Amino acid sequence: MCSIFGIIGSYNDKSAKDALERMSHRGPDHCGVIQEEKLFFAHQRLSIQDRDKRSHQPLKHQNIYLSFNGEIYNFKELKRELNFPFTTESDSEVIIAAYLKWGLSFVDHLRGMFAIALLDGEVLYLFRDRLGKKPLFFMQETQAFRFASELKALTPFLKKIEMNEDALLSYLSFLAPTPPFTFFQGIKKLAAGEYLIYKNGKFKVDKYYDLLNRPSTLIHNREEALRKIESTLEESMKLRFSTDVPMVALLSGGIDSATINYYAKKYGYNLLTYTLGYKEFAKYDERASARESAELLGVQNREVEIDEAIFINASDKVLDTLDEPLNDPASIPLYLLFERIQKDGYKVVMSGEGSDELFLGYREYFEYLDIEHASNLTHKNWLKNYFRANFSMNREWEWYKRIFDNTLLFRTSGEKFTDLQKNALMKSNIKDNSSLKYLAPYRERFLNSIYTDESLWYSYIDLNLFQAEHFLTKLDRVSMAHSIESRTPFLDHKLAETLICLDPKLRYEDGTTKSLLKGVMQGKLNNKILKRKKKGFSSPYIEYLINSKKIELIYEVNKETGLFKPDKLKEYINSAAKGSFKQHVWGLYVLSFWIKKNLL
Repeated sequence: MCSIFGIIGSYNDKSAKDALERMSHRGPDHCGVIQEEKLFFAHQRLSIQDRDKRSHQPLKHQNIYLSFNGEIYNFKELKRELNFPFTTESDSEVIIAAYLKWGLSFVDHLRGMFAIALLDGEVLYLFRDRLGKKPLFFMQETQAFRFASELKALTPFLKKIEMNEDALLSYLSFLAPTPPFTFFQGIKKLAAGEYLIYKNGKFKVDKYYDLLNRPSTLIHNREEALRKIESTLEESMKLRFSTDVPMVALLSGGIDSATINYYAKKYGYNLLTYTLGYKEFAKYDERASARESAELLGVQNREVEIDEAIFINASDKVLDTLDEPLNDPASIPLYLLFERIQKDGYKVVMSGEGSDELFLGYREYFEYLDIEHASNLTHKNWLKNYFRANFSMNREWEWYKRIFDNTLLFRTSGEKFTDLQKNALMKSNIKDNSSLKYLAPYRERFLNSIYTDESLWYSYIDLNLFQAEHFLTKLDRVSMAHSIESRTPFLDHKLAETLICLDPKLRYEDGTTKSLLKGVMQGKLNNKILKRKKKGFSSPYIEYLINSKKIELIYEVNKETGLFKPDKLKEYINSAAKGSFKQHVWGLYVLSFWIKKNLL
């Protein structure tokens, strides 16, 4: 895991090196730079695979330069079919060899997580991995094109910091700005499965991968489906256990982390596990469940406890680490957990992201599927009129209104502020359904695919936005802030393809969350784990925010900006104090922090 950075065109030597230094946390083991008259091509290395200096980047072969962030888990398999004078045991060289053999389709052969910058003569290619595990930002000005693994390396080149309105509105709706937008006007990001070509002073972005471009449904039998899932899941796990440095795993009380640790033990890796707990709030604490899971799995577990003072003291530092607003209060406790893991000397962590989206692990998925049926009511005009006349801030009201209005019901599991809520809160006029424009490219691809079951839409949009732009952004920033690589075996593109090629009903017909994963792990994991109610990575963030009075920042910034109506803002904050709309308010706090730092 590393950071990549580059400038094609005019550059100032000191400014370029200062920008690169801003990402040194991502790769503290070596800094490599290739400099030419109109080229600054750089890499910060975190040594995981082949730690020898021979694998330092950027790599150069003939007129090809490579700066690569990530892991190619099948690189050993690829080496056997590539005719290339390999001089290292790293996965980086394999990328160049694959490119020479297959051209741009080389990326189709890679299995892993990656952000790739490949310069072939005068042409630059940038790739972001299929499921968006690694970030890639870019900006173009008259004199230069720049790219980087984090925003903080590009913001110094902005002549003026201005907030991108599309980033703001999509963030309020979906917890994170949707691609290609970032909060910094003038800086964009690649979406999952996209690549960019920069040539003759111009760039073009296109898709090289889409999960929906798979064969029609192949498997209808549950037992056959379980065998196929088990085979692919086990393969994905096994690939990710390969590393030249010690590895640990996160452990909650749930099935995802238990599954990872089960397969680790199966392949001879008795991983040390880590669990987070809260001193003052037992209802958010997973330590008891994790303790029981550790005992059942036969693994050692280390508990990390935080309290209000630790949380609040870390909050500003974490929000700075994220670079732009991200509405995920778990970013702070997760940051503190990785901080402990780094102190204990580990560089690689296994984590369970992606399982909920692939295996329908959120109870809301089943609620949405049920509500979808209301669209078939023949006589629903009076219901339509009733919902229009009786507005409620509650999301359930919004769900039924959409059905009766014949608009899109499911808009990611991360949807927070609906358009009507934004209109009531913001001083600017927000039209109902205006946020659909941020989902339009994904919805269009879904409607043009062979798939019609809405449960597949739920997984598809959640993998692309809720996971890639929200959860994986959080995981990347807080882990790399501590020079730690996070591996997510559920987010393997072949496993995702396996799930999407099943009869969709196999995932939900028995009304059980993660039914297929539980079926695969039946007999492998103890029933106490399989039947344990999902808790999620929750924390007492609102309680901490209110008790510390840091919540006053929202009012302070709003007085300066006038973005929100004061009475409605107060209503939301009062509701959060009573337990409702908590993440809405956290999102407003994170936004206020960014605005104060960058705009005021």
